[in-house]
Amino acid sequence: MALVMLLLIVAVATAAAVPAELPRLEQSPKADGSLTILAVGDWGRHGEFNQSRVATQMGIVGEKMDVDFIISTGDNFYSDGLSGVDDKAFEDSFTGIYTAKSLHKPWYTEATPWRRSAPPFRKSDSRWICKKSFVVAAEIADFFFVDTTPFVVKYWTDPKNSTYDWRGVAPRETYIANLLEAHGVDLYINGHDHCLEQISSSDSPLQYLTSGGGSKAWGGVYTPGADKVEFFHDGQGFMSLRLTAMEARLAFYDVAGTVLHTWAHAKPAHS
Repeated sequence: MALVMLLLIVAVATAAAVPAELPRLEQSPKADGSLTILAVGDWGRHGEFNQSRVATQMGIVGEKMDVDFIISTGDNFYSDGLSGVDDKAFEDSFTGIYTAKSLHKPWYTEATPWRRSAPPFRKSDSRWICKKSFVVAAEIADFFFVDTTPFVVKYWTDPKNSTYDWRGVAPRETYIANLLEAHGVDLYINGHDHCLEQISSSDSPLQYLTSGGGSKAWGGVYTPGADKVEFFHDGQGFMSLRLTAMEARLAFYDVAGTVLHTWAHAKPAHS
């Protein structure tokens, strides 16, 4: 079973109406109107290769921030996904690793190829919320979870590399960046690249945020382009995000819990 490249779109405050056909989950903000989130990807390696160390630091930060939920950005179980509902890797790489009390919150996850088996997994760990393309609505923000494997060229030219054959999906020419900008998306969070990174769009307020260092790391690629690289760390770690109706604050942490980079943006009072 091939790994699937999974990406997440986060639209803050300015999101368009949620399409009725997408499953919609409700997430309540705190009493003060804020949301606190951890995001981690590329993690499922039976606790090895520093996965357990990252999990420990996530628990510490999650407690300090009183985290509301966790976002998994994809590539959740190495190296070939889950073989079935009885696969012990679910316990060895998830349930038995993210044990801190602060991490016993909803884990929103874009579906792996075993999406039809998500309900049985949730019976063994109620945190695990795994669907195929869905929306988490939280009053101050809408979170769109999207599988972007159709944008991976090799899945078109060589379908043997994927559980899915995307050759009949069209049009591939619709670049996702254009869609994000057209709909006023503020933040785009992804995994798959094994690093931590923030890139500012050169022609819009859009921020691209990579949190793909939950265990798999040292494989990120820094490629200069027209957009501005605000931060790049070719190593393990995770990201936190605090949102209010008027402000977003994020931080990247390494495997020891050290804050590597922070960023904040406040919306103009008239918006």
